Amino acid sequence: MYEGVVQDLIDELGRLPGVGPKSAQRIAFHLLASDPQDIGRLREVLGKVAEGVRFCEVCGNVSEAERCRICNDVRRDSSLICVVEEPKDVLAVERTREFRGRYHVLGGALDPLSGVGPDQLRIKDLLTRIGAEEVTEVIIATDPNTEGEATATYLVRMLRDFPGLNVTRLASGLPMGGDLEFADELTLGRALSGRRAL
Repeated sequence: MYEGVVQDLIDELGRLPGVGPKSAQRIAFHLLASDPQDIGRLREVLGKVAEGVRFCEVCGNVSEAERCRICNDVRRDSSLICVVEEPKDVLAVERTREFRGRYHVLGGALDPLSGVGPDQLRIKDLLTRIGAEEVTEVIIATDPNTEGEATATYLVRMLRDFPGLNVTRLASGLPMGGDLEFADELTLGRALSGRRAL
């Protein structure tokens, strides 16, 4: 335990996702040893994030304006919507450079044990959006875990009533460069059931 503000800094850093107590301590002491100008730039950026970053009114992605750059891009295919859990998932899909449609960020996944139900997510916004725009396909790209699967199943039930709407799910299975012997049973099972003709 350290004294005063140093311990407060370590505690606050430790609340960040993926930062354990030892990492928080290392970061705190790195900041203490840093040049005051570096600390000033960090403080300035954190202030700008707190004041200036908002969520896109259309898709829910992070944005500096009312609409994000993807929703403002007229070259994107508005008939194709990829549904993701978090804004970080938009970046993951964008890095593939394979998707030219638009996104819808739910703001999480269904998790009844943690009190996250359909009303806490942006599911109603998605349904309204599909009803108002000429959407032909919705790609469900939630995480392949229990909460993501529950969310995908719920969305499929909600979306099946839209006539002419094609609802798809990201394929899951073996990673490129992986070995079969190291794949768990669930991943290998998914790969088998999602096989395609060559």
